Amino acid sequence: MYDNYRPHAFLAQVPLTVSPFIHLPASVTLPYTYKSVPSTLPPSVTVDPTNPDAKARYVVSSSGEHVAHPDEILSSCQTLEQHLKRSRADAENAIKAWEESIQQRELAEKRRVAPGWLDRDEKLLQPRRATASPETKAAESSLLDSSSADQSASSMPPMIPRNEGEELDRAFGGLALKEA
Repeated sequence: MYDNYRPHAFLAQVPLTVSPFIHLPASVTLPYTYKSVPSTLPPSVTVDPTNPDAKARYVVSSSGEHVAHPDEILSSCQTLEQHLKRSRADAENAIKAWEESIQQRELAEKRRVAPGWLDRDEKLLQPRRATASPETKAAESSLLDSSSADQSASSMPPMIPRNEGEELDRAFGGLALKEA
């Protein structure tokens, strides 16, 4: 057993010198208003005591009305970015569909003016004679062969008034009335 008041044998062999440059610290006098520090830390102000598993919401807006966690802010920014990308893609698709509909209308108009022109590879249109009845061939030849306007006027057949009902029957086919 060691005696607490006797120095250790090895330490007793080390000579001690007093240096004028070393000043030992003096004890501090505490004020009367001193309060000791508690041995345990108080609960965190960033953690909600009703829901301790929730993330601490410590980012406060400048007005002080809104509080959030950085992960919530990050997720809302990512959601906003996805929404903007989706809106932009939808707008681009709408513009493409609109431009395509314009092209389709222009193509339909071109096909209406010149049917078959855009549907074939050959682009040289050649007129063809329509097969007509012998009466119209004779009338055409007499009109084309005449040299003066007076002869053409005299050779033209007289204008015969037409029956509108017959014209409708020719256009839409005859509608015979059936007796029941």
